[in-house]
Amino acid sequence: MRDVISRHSSRLDLCVRLLDAMALLIAGALAGRLYFGHALIDAAPIHTMLLYLCAGLAFLLFRRVDLYQSRRGKSMADMLLRLAGAWSMALFIGVLFSFLIHQTGALSRLWLCYWFLLGLAMLMCFRALAYSVLNYLRKKGLNSKRVLIVGYGPIGREMHRRALQQNWCGYEVKAVQAEDPDPILDEAGVARVATPAAIASYVAAHAIDEIWITLPLSASARLCEVQLLLRNSLVDIRWVPDTLSMHILSNRMVDFLGFPAVELNRPRSRDVNGLIKDGFDRVFALAVLLALAPVFAVLAAAIKRASPGPVLFRQPRLGLDGKTFMVYKFRSMHVHHEPARVTQAKRDDPRAFALGRWMRRTSIDELPQFLNVLIGDMSVVGPRPHALQHNEQYKDLLESYMLRHRVKPGITGWAQIHGYRGETDTVDKMANRVKFDLHYIQHWSLCLDLHIIVWTALKGWTGKNAY
Repeated sequence: MRDVISRHSSRLDLCVRLLDAMALLIAGALAGRLYFGHALIDAAPIHTMLLYLCAGLAFLLFRRVDLYQSRRGKSMADMLLRLAGAWSMALFIGVLFSFLIHQTGALSRLWLCYWFLLGLAMLMCFRALAYSVLNYLRKKGLNSKRVLIVGYGPIGREMHRRALQQNWCGYEVKAVQAEDPDPILDEAGVARVATPAAIASYVAAHAIDEIWITLPLSASARLCEVQLLLRNSLVDIRWVPDTLSMHILSNRMVDFLGFPAVELNRPRSRDVNGLIKDGFDRVFALAVLLALAPVFAVLAAAIKRASPGPVLFRQPRLGLDGKTFMVYKFRSMHVHHEPARVTQAKRDDPRAFALGRWMRRTSIDELPQFLNVLIGDMSVVGPRPHALQHNEQYKDLLESYMLRHRVKPGITGWAQIHGYRGETDTVDKMANRVKFDLHYIQHWSLCLDLHIIVWTALKGWTGKNAY
């Protein structure tokens, strides 16, 4: 039976690959009509040669990037990005071939642009239509997969909830292997398999298609036992590690020295993303410093007049990966020394002079930190840097506190635009700030940075906690 299914799957795979190649041929012909106004065959021969070459390359390459594997339960956006990348690669190879045979001079660049866009649109529309049809059928109970979940802890319950909520994925939980009875399962009509030893026989007797193992990492012995008991079960088996109970920044699977590895605390704003963010930060900081240079000069003179001492206040803070740097601010308090500890500013703090209180209330005292951004110690957006003593105080009180130092600290941040700024006189206030900081790190994007900058510019400089 499985051999028959495999043969049908191979034939379907071949048909879809041929359809993709045909779609690109049609898109190329349409692009020729649009640009040349006549059949492509009447244009320079390189166009027809490139058309068939790239269609053939797509037939071969698309399979290599998993475009014909089942996308059940996976993101459509991911598939469309893969498709765009694969089509771009095929077209690039074709253009490179035309360069090697010295035919690029006869090749129409505008036709290439038309072909790329039309081809991409046709490929995406074909898949969007297929997705819609499959999702409709799965909602109606057709083409569904019967699932047994091993372990019904937090992650098992969450997987069950998502299978029910995202019914277009076509997963139907039929049974759960759990020692303790659960009235919720009985009400939902989900069978309970009492012991791991009974899983294999239940799978065979009830035509189960997939097994989801959701045991926590602490149950490694039981995980090995289940794996051994299921060694003869010819169904798809997925292990879903319990990441809900772990405080992590990412769960990206990578190939590391030939082994699969999970990155637990590598932020999204690293590697190429980090270069983009760093480049944007420095250009933005330079623009702000040049635009506000006259304001800085006026404030420097006013601070000197209001209180004797330096214009800038410097204090050590923890930066990226715990490296210490000196943060710059306009001095807003009378010169004083606190050798034992750092006291956070309070409302109507007597240490602040009149101009300083106004600068703190409007956050103007933070503007010199654009120098830190230009130097590379800080970002425009990120978790706010705290005094070293506060880091020592909270790193043992809050489990995830130090994860915020996996990125550069920022002048403004996700926590600040949501009101978590200023004095943190209770652990709960700091816990809320850290929660928002980690949310920012986990969901970083350049668009999110721009959103935070605009929000800060419009209404984020002042607030009831700014003093």
